[in-house]
Amino acid sequence: MTTIMKRLLYIALIALGGLLSMPVAQAQKVAFVDMQYILKNLPQYETANEQLTMISRRWQREVDALNEEARVLQSNYQTEQIFLSEDMKQKREAEILAKEKEALDAKHRYFGKDGELFKKREALLKPIQDEIYAAIQEIAQEKRYDIVKDRSADPSLIYLSSKMDISDQVLQRLGAK
Repeated sequence: MTTIMKRLLYIALIALGGLLSMPVAQAQKVAFVDMQYILKNLPQYETANEQLTMISRRWQREVDALNEEARVLQSNYQTEQIFLSEDMKQKREAEILAKEKEALDAKHRYFGKDGELFKKREALLKPIQDEIYAAIQEIAQEKRYDIVKDRSADPSLIYLSSKMDISDQVLQRLGAK
């Protein structure tokens, strides 16, 4: 054999050895859940949502009342402005600004990024979500699913066989109808 042929044979053997040492690809077992469907069918989720709605409305009424007080103060000030001294004008303007700030502070305290509504939602919904995820994980381990995806969060999913949807199994595991 020539030197070139020996080198080519050597390279071929190395490449073949590399291919043989690669793990064999296995098909992954996939299942889907519909989180919207699961949440809609859990009574504790509906109860938590109703509580959040009631709390949110109560806090919104409080913010609205503060804004209305600021509006009334502003309206009264505009009506009486011509009769007020400079000191009284400054005092009224300060009252109006303080009331507007109070309304804005209440709005941020209740509805802001880390506000009371966010904390309340977290306290009420996180335990429910944790239960759902635990049930999904148990089913996935029992049925040996490698991947469980949320079909309600995948807009590109056009069709899904009902055999792959384990949403009802999750509801059953959670004790829902």
